Amino acid sequence: MNTIQLLQELYQYCKKLFIKGLLFLLPITITFSLLHFCFNLVTSWLIPLQNINIPLLSMIPHYEILIILIFIFGVGLFLQGFFLKFIIQLVEKFFSQIPLISTVYFGTKQLVSAFSGDNKSSFKDVVYIEFPRKGIYSIGFLTSEIQKEIAPNQDETYYNVYIPTTPNPTTGYFVVLTKDQFKHTNISRQDAITLIISGGILQPNQLKK
Repeated sequence: MNTIQLLQELYQYCKKLFIKGLLFLLPITITFSLLHFCFNLVTSWLIPLQNINIPLLSMIPHYEILIILIFIFGVGLFLQGFFLKFIIQLVEKFFSQIPLISTVYFGTKQLVSAFSGDNKSSFKDVVYIEFPRKGIYSIGFLTSEIQKEIAPNQDETYYNVYIPTTPNPTTGYFVVLTKDQFKHTNISRQDAITLIISGGILQPNQLKK
């Protein structure tokens, strides 16, 4: 083996080691970078809480995060009371009187509730749709059957379908389709959300078996 061949093999070996190390470290680096970005974003929102001078909490770094966590826990505990449903109804009734706020509030509430896994009435089924063009399939959530009065063609039955985007499924597209324009799947809602958020990297548990 001459010197050139030896150098080429050494180069290929070093290249292989470098790529292997890069592929191992890159996901870790991206994960920590995203966490760091989210952490800085949240702490920037909570800067006003740093003005709360509590002797014991001030000794804890970023104690404003602890304050907001306790607050969220307290709200959850507060909402457990059955007598508070009346208060919640009053607040939502107040929001419903404001045109723009009512649309944003109730729309966001229903969408978040649909992805929570507890609400089984929002997303009826997981379907495949040829979107954004014919031949390319996207995962969508069948929400409901559209009323005949507002259907594009009253001679056919149309369905409302929500197509989420990756990696944030709370944003997406709303389309109206006939039954022959989508295909039902055997994927659960939670597995479909896992697929969408991960970009297809994490497969549904039922497909791993």
